[in-house]
Amino acid sequence: MNQASLSKTHARNLGLERRLARALEGEVRFDAFTRGRYATDASIYQIVPQGVVFPKHEADIAASLQIAAQHGVPVIARGGGTSQNGQPIGDALILDMSRHFNAIRDYDPAAKTISVAPGLVLEQLNAHLKKDGLFFPVEPSTASRCTIGGMAGNNSSGARSLRYGKMVDNVVAMRALFPDGEAFALGEAGVGDNSSVRARDLMTRMLALANGHRDAIEAIFPKVQRRVGGYNLDELLPARPNLSHLLVGSEGTLAITTEATLKLSPLPTHRVMGVCHFPSFRTAMETTRHIVALGPVAVELVDNNVLVLGADIPLFVRTLADITRGQPNCLLLVEFAGDDLAELKRELRRLDQCMADHGFADAVVEVVEPARQKPVWEVREACLNIMMSMKGDGKPVSFIEDCAVPLDHLADYTDAITALFARHGTRGTWYAHASVGCLHVRPILNMKDEAGVKAMRGIAEEACELVRRFKGSYSGEHGDGISRSEFVEPMFGGPLTRAFEAVKDGFDPDNRLNPGKIVRPLRMDDRALMRFPPGYATPIPASTALDWSDWGGFGGAVEMCNNNGTCRKLSGGTMCPSYRATRDETHVTRGRANTLRLAISGQLGPDAFTSPEMKQTLDLCVSCKGCKRDCPTGVDMARMKIEFLSHYHGKHGLPLKERLIAWLPRYAPWAARLAPLMNLRDRVPLLARLSERWLGFSARRSLPLWRKPWLQTGKVAVAADVQGDGRDIVLFGDTFNRYFERENLEATERVLAAGGYRVHKVQAQDGGRPLCCGRTFLSAGLVDEARAEARRTLDALAPFVARGARIVGLEPSCLLTFRDEFSAILPKDEVEPMAKAAFLLEELLAADLKAGTTSLPMRDQGGRVAHLHGHCHQKAFAAMGAVEATLRAIPGLDVRPIESSCCGMSGAFGYGAATIDMSFAMAELSLLPAVRQAGAGDLIVADGTSCRHQIHDGAARQAVHVVRVLDMALESQPVPASAAPSGLSRSN
Repeated sequence: MNQASLSKTHARNLGLERRLARALEGEVRFDAFTRGRYATDASIYQIVPQGVVFPKHEADIAASLQIAAQHGVPVIARGGGTSQNGQPIGDALILDMSRHFNAIRDYDPAAKTISVAPGLVLEQLNAHLKKDGLFFPVEPSTASRCTIGGMAGNNSSGARSLRYGKMVDNVVAMRALFPDGEAFALGEAGVGDNSSVRARDLMTRMLALANGHRDAIEAIFPKVQRRVGGYNLDELLPARPNLSHLLVGSEGTLAITTEATLKLSPLPTHRVMGVCHFPSFRTAMETTRHIVALGPVAVELVDNNVLVLGADIPLFVRTLADITRGQPNCLLLVEFAGDDLAELKRELRRLDQCMADHGFADAVVEVVEPARQKPVWEVREACLNIMMSMKGDGKPVSFIEDCAVPLDHLADYTDAITALFARHGTRGTWYAHASVGCLHVRPILNMKDEAGVKAMRGIAEEACELVRRFKGSYSGEHGDGISRSEFVEPMFGGPLTRAFEAVKDGFDPDNRLNPGKIVRPLRMDDRALMRFPPGYATPIPASTALDWSDWGGFGGAVEMCNNNGTCRKLSGGTMCPSYRATRDETHVTRGRANTLRLAISGQLGPDAFTSPEMKQTLDLCVSCKGCKRDCPTGVDMARMKIEFLSHYHGKHGLPLKERLIAWLPRYAPWAARLAPLMNLRDRVPLLARLSERWLGFSARRSLPLWRKPWLQTGKVAVAADVQGDGRDIVLFGDTFNRYFERENLEATERVLAAGGYRVHKVQAQDGGRPLCCGRTFLSAGLVDEARAEARRTLDALAPFVARGARIVGLEPSCLLTFRDEFSAILPKDEVEPMAKAAFLLEELLAADLKAGTTSLPMRDQGGRVAHLHGHCHQKAFAAMGAVEATLRAIPGLDVRPIESSCCGMSGAFGYGAATIDMSFAMAELSLLPAVRQAGAGDLIVADGTSCRHQIHDGAARQAVHVVRVLDMALESQPVPASAAPSGLSRSN
């Protein structure tokens, strides 16, 4: 894809765009940036579409089909865009079903059926069903973002298919549209009553076609559960076939699904897990069939690559430490489910005995508690993305991803594939469904290099022969797409392939729907179809403001996004709050990363990187750092935004509003002296309106009140004061707490003193204004100014750290800059000692309380409830456990974490007139409703100054920092006559 081809295509399709825009209620986009974002899925391929439509209802889809046909443009339906083989991409009109076309329709809990629109996300469906004790049991690892339509298109399965089968086993009926927009329905009773004669005649021909190839189907279709290649002609052979099953697995090549009716299953009352440890990969494969004989629900592989790489990913470190003992080569996660917990525990004992019988005594870690099982499954579900976190150009590549073989051949097959990789000079990664012989395997190849592409072709052809020899299926779960459609004929033979072509021609005689997939395929090694075509490079920008050497450059960091779509999840974790509020691919980490990659590789034109369109793409990134923790491949969009803004503002200049925010730490000492004047804005409505018009600060948002600052009273510390016995603390007073909430720093002094620490107050070596982390400058892309602040702070604090002092701060976004961006703007070897010595207050206290090196005398709070909201940066740096532990050290305090994403304030984001609505929309997703439900006497605890501000403005509640809670609970503090709403009772 290049700028010339994008412009030419756009000009050709202006008529199509205009007609669609007039005919549809849903949005229509044909701009280069949107089309670039929809040019990829989670595969190695990239094909720019001709335009994107966001249908709101079936009439929009029908009109899109009809208008596209008149313009000779193919149509592709797309769900979450998480496919591994290029299914939802192509030179076509894309219908994004996920944004609007996602309703739950008919639901019958008694009959255990539900009808849904294809854009519904699986996790949302199961959340809806849980109250009735039901669930949809086809659960792929992408459940948090994959859609029902995409699952039906690929005939998905998942970890528990051993018991529940594939998608085709759980679909009752489907409604769909032919390529010309005509509706029809298929199901257990045949063709729907409202369907046309055309649909009835077509299905009569399909039944005859299947019956005519009965012998070949019975002889050649693989006899393994995981077979999703070609079309499901085998499903038409029973005496009473469910005709909708022909559409399942058809990858949108036959019709556009508008509704799926699904079969539901009872949700098991209990699940238990045994984590089986193995010294080698082969021993795990040899033992799998014996474990399956015990009747588990799932047997999932976690290979050595995941264990090694996962140990360096903050999201998974604690979980892996919990479930592994010693140094296993790989693990099998074995799950049993049912309604009798005692019986399930006996199953675990039988599993332990089975392992011992095969030479692996004491090799099972039992995980019975649901709270422990959930993170284990999250590790398993992230296996692919953990392996994709490998830095550099060599990555595990999907194309023989999910071949499936009978369990009796599993060990020999995996040995043969390993040897095949070695012959081509590489190695592979393995994970997934050992229970059904469907191991996801990816050789590590450099797809930017012609040699890597040639190796891919050679490996694919030889692997196909191996699968045939072992009587398996070449496509076991993820479908055919571009990667594997070429191998349909080698696997099924000429006659059945011609039958598949007859199926396609019967439904879609003009080849309008997702052409080049399953039959008459595109070439899988055509580099022109790939994300990294010949000549691909990332020369933009010519130099960077930040250090990206750990990724091999800025381009390498951007390319860490493999489009897996974890950022599209709608609950849990932090990432990505702007997508959760908008459901727009533009405003999700993946969409931003794709746009950056296209821009820095010149595919959107020479000036795209610093264009207004690029800025619009990043405008709603609130730099929450959620992706730094939640993204399994380690995409850090907040840092990338700093890099972008440094170039954008360098070219276009810095607006006054951003300038005022960025330079806040520099002018704060003078502004504080004029506090009465500075605070007039919120008291005089005219001033608020003028600040909105002239500066861009929303008149609906209060501003922080300037206060008499926290002062460096007493002796200014010198490094020689540090005694090096672990009790020395340098208290870092950030700008926000210093000038707006000094009581937090004053409380910190009291709490640290009560804990027996020596508190040192440090000045800059120049003796001037207070030290600063540079965060406000970074938020505006002013990297040189941030570097100057970081250097000034490092020079002042390094001597104290060298003598054994620890640095403690209160504001997460400020203090954690020492551990994060400092290493990107200063030499790493200088920054590292200070980064290791820098702690949030609760991190320090939690560690020392646990170690027994400190104690805090506190009064019992008699069951007082504290609702805890975590700052995004605390979550990103795994500090929330320390926050909870510190609060739970207060006797009688009932700590209740709020499950929330970003509060939406995010520094200056929530102050903007252009962004305040989005700010509140993010807060309303979970945080503000939870705060409103809190009792009038409950505490609301939030460590971020922005978070407290959002809670105040959005829910009219006063939130407090953790240190205020600790301070008010100290026995040394006097008991007030009547506690303030945010206070704690001092009575025993």
